[in-house]
This record gives sequence, C-alpha cells and structure tokens, in this order.
Amino acid sequence: MFHRSVSVLDADTRGGLYYSDVSTTNSGGGKRLEVVTVNARGFGRSIFLHSPELEAYSYPEDNPFRTERAAMTREILVSHGMLSGRGRAEHEASAAERDVLEKFHVRRYLDAIVAAEGGQLDIEGLQMGLGTPDCPVFRGMYECAALACGATLTGAHLILDGRADVAFNPAGGHHHAGPATASGFCYVNDVALGCLMLAERHRRVLYIDVDVHHGDGVQDAFYDRSDVMTISLHQNGRTLFPGTGFPGDIGVGDGRGFSVNAPLPPGTYDEQYMRAFGAIVPPLAGAFDPDVIVLELGMDGLSGDPLGGLKLTNNVYADIIETIMGFGKPILATGGGGYHPGNTARAWALAWCIFCGEGGHDDLVGLGGIMLENTDWIAGLRDRVLVVEAVEAGEIEEAVSDTIRAVEANVFAIHGL
Repeated sequence: MFHRSVSVLDADTRGGLYYSDVSTTNSGGGKRLEVVTVNARGFGRSIFLHSPELEAYSYPEDNPFRTERAAMTREILVSHGMLSGRGRAEHEASAAERDVLEKFHVRRYLDAIVAAEGGQLDIEGLQMGLGTPDCPVFRGMYECAALACGATLTGAHLILDGRADVAFNPAGGHHHAGPATASGFCYVNDVALGCLMLAERHRRVLYIDVDVHHGDGVQDAFYDRSDVMTISLHQNGRTLFPGTGFPGDIGVGDGRGFSVNAPLPPGTYDEQYMRAFGAIVPPLAGAFDPDVIVLELGMDGLSGDPLGGLKLTNNVYADIIETIMGFGKPILATGGGGYHPGNTARAWALAWCIFCGEGGHDDLVGLGGIMLENTDWIAGLRDRVLVVEAVEAGEIEEAVSDTIRAVEANVFAIHGL
C-alpha cells in the first residue's frame, strides 16, 4: 500500500489533484501528514490523462485504428461519475516537444513525418514505413502522435513528482514505432519514451505489455539494458504481426534476462491467460523490484477483435490490474491496440474503475460487450464469462504450459528464481 508523507503545503496545493484521506501521526516527536488510502488497493491518487485536441485528428476512414476510442472511454466514465471525487482527477496534456521526441526518434525520421504530412513523401520516407496501409499519411499525423506521446510523458512527470500513484493515458501505447520507423499504426513510441524518462531519473522500470501484438519497439529499445525489464504477453508471433517475441528472445549483454516474452496460442481464454500471467509476472516483478511499472493495456486480445485471435473478456484485464496494483508500485498505464472501438472503450473504462478501487461494485457487471457482440450494456462494464469447448481448452492449456516452462528455463535462473 502507498503511505507517503507530505507536508501540509503539498497536500493543499499540488496541482489541484485529489488526495485520499490524511491522518496526523507523530514521528520522532514531530507531526507529519501521512496519506491514508481510500480504495481497495491503496492507490489514492489516480489521474486520467486526456487532451480534447486529440479529437480533431483521425486516421483515414478505411484504417482500423480509431483515435476516438480515448474520447469514448472518457464519455463512459463521465456517465458513471468516475472522473471526479476523492482520489481521482483529470489532467490535460500538451504535445511532446520535438527535443523530447528526439531522445528516442532520429531527427530525419521526425522530419520525414512532417514532410509527408505536407505532401512530400520520398523513397526514404517510404522505407521508414510511412505511407503504408498500417501507417498512412494523413493531415495532422505529427500533431496527433505528439499529443498522444505528450499525455504519456505528462503521466510520467506526475509520478516522478509524487503527484500520482496511477496515471492512465488511453490514447497512448504506440509500442511498435522504432527510432526511425513507423509500424503497426504507430508513429511515435510514447511508452518507450516514458520508460526512458523514468530511467533517466534513476527509476528501475518494469514494462508490462498485454497487447495481443508483441511490444517489439519497446523491447528493442532496452534489449541491452538492465534498468528496464520488458515483459510481453501476446499472441504467438508465428500467427500474428509483428512476428516477433519468442521465449528465447531474452536480451543481450547487460540486458540478458531482462527481456521476457510469453507467446500464447490463438484461442487463449481468461483462465489460461491468467495462469501464464500469474506464473511469469509476479515472480519476475518480485525479483526485479522496480520503482515504477509502465503498463501497456492494448485491448485487442478481447474476443472478436478483428485483428487478434485471443478469446479474452475484459475481466482478465481487471484481474491483471488488480494483480499489478498489489505490487505496491506507481503505475503509468496507456492504451494500445483494440480494433472494436466500443468494446475497447468499455474495457479501458473498466480498467480505470479498477485503478480507482471500484472494481468490486455490482454496477460494473452487466450485459453486452463481447458476449452479445455489441457495445450496448445494461448497468455495467464487465463482460460475461465465455464458454470454451473442452477439446479446445485442452490444446490451449498444453501450449500455455509449454510457454511457461520455456520462460522459466530461459530467464528465471538469471534472477535467482
């Protein structure tokens, strides 16, 4: 649980953010204020990051990536009264500055994005992944990417300054972009930059990626480093883009054992996903002992997602968040994939409720979502449990067991497990 001593001035004036209950305690003969948690897991300051300016930009109509998902999430939360009150608040973010983006992305790549937006896309720009079906050229593409990145970096600042225990940017999570490449709908890698910012301030960072696609861009950024551990649970790369992220990919040099990959078979359902997550993430998190956790919450693992092949309900993401919150570390969370906009927005809204300690309420459980293959719901955000055929379940269980054994064999001993 978070118990953080603050001064009276801090408690009264920090950016208008909500704090949980405070109690006066005596320590060494003097008085101090200690934050006392108000939600189920002790996260008293949860900040929702959103910029209304993002709503002005959109990918081309025929592209499956919908920027409006973040605004949809916010609308759901407003309707549930979940963006105000003690312990939670909104925070508007501005676009990331060019010099900040250049901490990860090379200058000529950022120049190419701006040039392409202005109608000048040359061979080098094409080789950088611009102008493809996944990463099309559209008006405002640079501004859109910089705004989404700026929100994630604002969250990192809030955590570093002690003003948030959880910061959630549903518009972020662009984990495929490389230093000089656009890939998988991603132009600017906000999560890699967020991890870099935290690491520059001497924080040990645990990056957990639960997108259906492997978080290749973030893994590559830290493949030879030991101050950032990356763990990605994703659909097997032999069956899905980007075709990477196998158990033997564990890092090099100082980073050996700090890149962890758990590829899962198509059809993986809640129980087996959580079995893999529980077997891999908590032991490694305990051994690594991070100062902060960065969580990429792609929702394209939901059953029926047009680009993914897993069969998850949004309950598994609620369970993941509960588990991670139990580690007692600050969390910088982002969105990511999710190509059924309605179901994705509902899942992110549920995630926010869990961050705020509201996950056990009956009014979060209802009808709709992936079970009924629609985005209408009655009195709730959670999905119904899906039924899995016994034969299919047995095959998936065996494949998940193979992945767990491979991860344990490849990295556990390196961390004394």
